[in-house]
Amino acid sequence: MTTERVTEDRLPPDARQLVDLISSVFPDLGGTVTDAAEARRILSAQPRPPWEPPEVGSVEDRTIPGADGDPDLPLRIYLPDPATASGPRPTVLFLHGGGWVIGDLESHDSTARGLCREAGAAVVAVDYRLAPEHPFPAGIRDAYAALRWTAAHIAELGGDPGALVVAGDSAGGNLSAVIAQQARDEGGPAIALQVLVYPATDMSRPWPSLQRNGSGFFLSLAHMKWFGQQYLASGGDPADPRISPMRGELSGLPPAHLVTAGCDPLCDEGRAYAGRLREAGVTVTEAHFPRMFHGFFGFPEALADAREALEGAAAAIAATATRRPPARTARTTPEVGNGRKNSGEAGGHAG
Repeated sequence: MTTERVTEDRLPPDARQLVDLISSVFPDLGGTVTDAAEARRILSAQPRPPWEPPEVGSVEDRTIPGADGDPDLPLRIYLPDPATASGPRPTVLFLHGGGWVIGDLESHDSTARGLCREAGAAVVAVDYRLAPEHPFPAGIRDAYAALRWTAAHIAELGGDPGALVVAGDSAGGNLSAVIAQQARDEGGPAIALQVLVYPATDMSRPWPSLQRNGSGFFLSLAHMKWFGQQYLASGGDPADPRISPMRGELSGLPPAHLVTAGCDPLCDEGRAYAGRLREAGVTVTEAHFPRMFHGFFGFPEALADAREALEGAAAAIAATATRRPPARTARTTPEVGNGRKNSGEAGGHAG
């Protein structure tokens, strides 16, 4: 059996078809495409998915002041339909993925809408500055400024003041983990939950899944190396906890819900972060999908595992609100279908 065949056999047919489609249109980052602006142009020219985005109550674009000396910061605010989400609601600060270099409010519009709809939550999506034009720590400064603004405007957003959530996928998961540590260290805002979807948590060492899943599953080692070069162009140290939150102090952090994928280069460090958080006394729930790939969370309309992952994240978010039940209830079957597994506080980690 060839190596290519083994790689394909690790994904179910629907996921393999989607991975191949994404790979065929995604720019060759770090190869023939090395300019970030060109990469963004290529991605913006791609056709949108054939399904309609989830409906929510309202969507508003706003601009808020950045941190001291920083430019104004664009936000997109999603509010749920009041007919399906009455009473004080969770408020989610959402940070998109894209290796700190690509991605924007449009690329993750459906994901933000899905969290808003499924959790009955207000979602504040952040158009933070991107590298290499704005390398580390610009994105962190923007994310923390947006967190502070969101906390100060919870009442305006109809939110429960005790149900502020940070959430993000990939690089956005990294930023979410980083500002959760920053908020603890700087006296707030108080965060009820961090939702980390296949987060980058440790750039200081070569985790085994980087090689195991570094080709054939869309996100490649070449992509990741290029992303890192852009983000750390200012000379950032990979061992800095603001770059690798695994290297930070983990005690006293808010509860965490982690989503990981077995065919993702970031799988091992995501699962290890869940384990290290537990060891530090942090309440952790995990949703691990052994036969999924990096990026699958964005396709709930196409993949049953993605739908389950979204529902699980939304249920965790909804549960932070103190005066109302979750808008929807996620499935809790521990082992179903093509090998996906949701685990609560039991379960191991790699690394």
